[in-house]
Amino acid sequence: MILSAKFFALVARKCKAPQVVGEILAGLLIGPCLLNLVQTSDAISIFAEIGVVLLMFCTGLGTNLKELMRAGPIATLIACVGVFVPLVGGTLLYSAFYGFAAVGSPEFYRALFIGTIMTATSVSITVATLQELGHLKSFLGTTIVSAAVIDDVIGIVVLTCVLGAGSGEEGGVGIGGVLIQTALFFLVAIGVGVVIHYAMKWLDARNPHTQRITIVSIAFCFAMAYIAEQYFGIADITGAYIAGIVLCTMTDAPYVERRVDISNYVIFAPIFFASIGLKTDISGLTPEILLFCICFVIVALLTKIIGCGLAAKICRFNWGDSLKVGVGMMTRGEVALIVAQKGLEIGVVDPVYFTAVILLIIVSSVATPLVLKTLFAKMPPVQHPSQVNG
Repeated sequence: MILSAKFFALVARKCKAPQVVGEILAGLLIGPCLLNLVQTSDAISIFAEIGVVLLMFCTGLGTNLKELMRAGPIATLIACVGVFVPLVGGTLLYSAFYGFAAVGSPEFYRALFIGTIMTATSVSITVATLQELGHLKSFLGTTIVSAAVIDDVIGIVVLTCVLGAGSGEEGGVGIGGVLIQTALFFLVAIGVGVVIHYAMKWLDARNPHTQRITIVSIAFCFAMAYIAEQYFGIADITGAYIAGIVLCTMTDAPYVERRVDISNYVIFAPIFFASIGLKTDISGLTPEILLFCICFVIVALLTKIIGCGLAAKICRFNWGDSLKVGVGMMTRGEVALIVAQKGLEIGVVDPVYFTAVILLIIVSSVATPLVLKTLFAKMPPVQHPSQVNG
């Protein structure tokens, strides 16, 4: 997996395409879709999860905190619109194919769940692309990453509510419970973050540029990822990103980022991107399901571009940068898979529609880096009015 991912990443770079595209295509080639040399296993899933957690941690470490504070309100609006428009679009798409059902009926919840799958944004591929293009730490890059993280939090709230309603509230936490859990996580994150922030600054002053700084930083990253998912029901990548934010003002933050990025770049990240290709299996497709899958992908991509793009325009970005925000938010990945898997577990969605989710992940994962690279080349970013005024 690592050799093929790295080989195709180099080929992609030679062809002036982002390396992540090559790594995903490597997974398609060696996976069940084509050569069937490698199948998904627990070990691959764990390595892939470590990869995405470390990627988000590095993103947090490399964040400009002043830019993030400035981008916060804008990112929140973009995320809210970016959840609402795909939710409505997916529900209407399923209803158009299989009939409009009464609100509250099992069929209505099936339609609503298809919309819920569309709400998830995978920030990891966009992060890797922005990093490669050198725009990750810009105001635009920070806005996209922040919006994607907030989008995931809102998406998880929507998912929990739909699952609770769709399964007749059996074991469901309810919307009040979900909102309380989310608020509690951020309160705990702020409290722990302040303590760790000062503790790490003290440790960094006494032991600059040492391995122990990197080790303690990684331990904090995994602890936050674990706490977020295990105790608050929030995606582990959100916890890892916040861990990076807490440590981003540390003097040795760039040093830790480089050290973590090396191991991630060599092993974990290539396995994560290749594993997306591995999960694709196109056997058992009927013409009707195939047509639904194609429409599902088109609606999912367009609703994110339109929703997030228009929200960015309302937030005074120019049309070119608004389009970049929309395209940056359209990629789907591990969160969409988790959402679909949860639906399968309680029977809200049929296994056959899993193909549509995989197809969406593949198309958005390959298209997003290519389109973003083209947009940045054709329309260089312009300073946001808040930066000019600031």
